[in-house]
Amino acid sequence: MTDLIEKPTPPGNGECCESGSCTPCVWDFYYEEMQKWRIQQAKLKEQEKLEK
Repeated sequence: MTDLIEKPTPPGNGECCESGSCTPCVWDFYYEEMQKWRIQQAKLKEQEKLEK
């Protein structure tokens, strides 16, 4: 299996300017990384079920 992805942490206070004009926003990066992490976690759970 590939390297495990560490669960991303949301942007801290003040990391987002909240103007709505940044493309991409720090939240966009967070959600993208969170999606990758969730997909990997689901694959790991499925693999664990198959090994039982």
